[in-house]
Amino acid sequence: MTNHVVLFEPVMPANTGNIARTCAGTNTVLDLIEPLGFKIDDKQMKRAGLDYWDKVEIHLHDDLDAFLKTLKPTDEMYLISKFSSKNYAEVDYTDQDKDYYFVFGKETTGLPETFMREYYDRNLRIPMSDNIRCYNLSNSVAMVLLEALRQQGFPNMEKEHHYENDKLKDDYNRPERYERNLGGK
Repeated sequence: MTNHVVLFEPVMPANTGNIARTCAGTNTVLDLIEPLGFKIDDKQMKRAGLDYWDKVEIHLHDDLDAFLKTLKPTDEMYLISKFSSKNYAEVDYTDQDKDYYFVFGKETTGLPETFMREYYDRNLRIPMSDNIRCYNLSNSVAMVLLEALRQQGFPNMEKEHHYENDKLKDDYNRPERYERNLGGK
């Protein structure tokens, strides 16, 4: 099972850089569908991705049709859109025999309407209030991807890590050191 974040014609390098960093931290493949609104070596994108670029598996696709041709019959593709009525958190992403592709639209115009209609049953929505038009793209990717990973048990990811200067080490964070009532009786 492999997770893929697919960005359709992204235009903002900082978003793509942040998403690449998320992909590096979650062992997720990043698929970019051209044309891109920036050069792949854009300074802002590199800055947002920090020094993690060598840790991200990136696939470039000439266009949407070229991307679709790479999918296998067992793959699960989901289109993330504010126009869907199906909640992304209500889908099961745990089949070990499938790769999961989460397709996100261009920051300015989203996904093409014809594509969304063709795959109508594959459209998912992130719940939100009517106070905003949409969430930031990199935040949307993180929400959907981390739900899939949570369901999958965070495969190949550290669930715990101890640092040399760990702020929460047992000898530092003794219960008697901070006696606070956190809402309990």
